[in-house]
Amino acid sequence: MEAANFGVSMIVAPAYLLHLKLSQFLPFFTFGMAEYSLQAVLLLLLIAVLRRFKISYLFSFVTAVIYGLVLDLNMFAVSFIPCETIPVRVIFYIVGMILCSIGVSMFFHTYISPEVYELFVKEASSKYGVDIHKFKTAYDCVSCAAAIVMSFCFFGSGHFEGVKAGTILCALINGWMIGQCTRILESKFEFRDRLHLRGFFEK
Repeated sequence: MEAANFGVSMIVAPAYLLHLKLSQFLPFFTFGMAEYSLQAVLLLLLIAVLRRFKISYLFSFVTAVIYGLVLDLNMFAVSFIPCETIPVRVIFYIVGMILCSIGVSMFFHTYISPEVYELFVKEASSKYGVDIHKFKTAYDCVSCAAAIVMSFCFFGSGHFEGVKAGTILCALINGWMIGQCTRILESKFEFRDRLHLRGFFEK
């Protein structure tokens, strides 16, 4: 989605903007580093909101660090693929959004801790009794708004980075897409524990 240049997902947009800004002064500060740094802050916010701490929350941060490393690796790999024409950019954008939706849906079906983004949605929606997909859509819109403010503050009103039409579209339909992916997956597969590790990851 970053290569498509229609705007990244609203979930990662704040981290992407943080990367763009700080990398101007700290060249080593990668997109992946921005991701797990921001998720560390979000994890602290989650603990404050829920007023409780679980060991499993730390596993979410480990997931975030692994994701950040893989993200940097894949950003490097994708940089070698030509993505300049509109048709190719559209394909990149659509495939990226579909893969993100499938990935989040699968994380919701596992006992292995998801990234802090998804953990926040899962735990907060459960605590306040809100439908997880509706909460996800609202969370996405808040992330999108935060990214717009960051882009304005970092780069001025005349030039938006990371937040574009594709970001807005993703914010509006991502929660619905995850719900559809969940429905399709659950109609085709039976999700059950293969290993007896649920108690370990949910402590």
